Amino acid sequence: MDTTGLLDAGGREADDEVVNVLVDAIVGMPPWLVVVLVFALPALEASAFVGLVVPGETAVLVGGVVAHGGGLPLWAVIVAGVAGAAVGDQIGYLVGRRYGDALLARVPARVRRSGELDRAIGLVRRRGAMAVVIGRWAAALRALVPGIAGMSGVPRTRFTVANMAGGALWAGAVAVLGFAAGASYRALEAQLNLGAEILLGVILVGAVGWVWWSRRRSPSAGDPG
Repeated sequence: MDTTGLLDAGGREADDEVVNVLVDAIVGMPPWLVVVLVFALPALEASAFVGLVVPGETAVLVGGVVAHGGGLPLWAVIVAGVAGAAVGDQIGYLVGRRYGDALLARVPARVRRSGELDRAIGLVRRRGAMAVVIGRWAAALRALVPGIAGMSGVPRTRFTVANMAGGALWAGAVAVLGFAAGASYRALEAQLNLGAEILLGVILVGAVGWVWWSRRRSPSAGDPG
């Protein structure tokens, strides 16, 4: 009997339980500690692969909910989320550049079996630094792409620009969603991953369309008129 599917399903259920417990804990914390976690979880996503178990967006989303209740200002949640995302991805990038292929040995087996690792590697190969912006909208890619970008030789300046842009868009959007949802954050949390996948698809379609349009336009631009 093949137990691989059962093991993966059990792993996902355990991860969901961890996230639920964490959400309940964050909501009841003092505001200053919420800000610390809004920074810490995104920072640990790529630097320690924590995002493969607990998505950093959980803390940013709940931070927005706390801001909705008046516990802390929304801008503080956004700044903490952006800073955490930027720091964590930079560490992940440097670790990938330092250890290369040895970094992949740290990836859990169930993530390799799910195809997420291959997906992240393929995304970096095709998109380079832009993979950091695109990958920010899917939990597994957020954790994997920075290290793979480092081991793949993506220039650090390009990576840093993409990291800051992607982190700002992501943290701002998730925090504002949490703020807007207020007490309905549970429903939003359940739908956030689906929404992120849809947004990722839109970004990819837009990028493909732009490349197609540019290539079609370039021959005519060289015509003498």
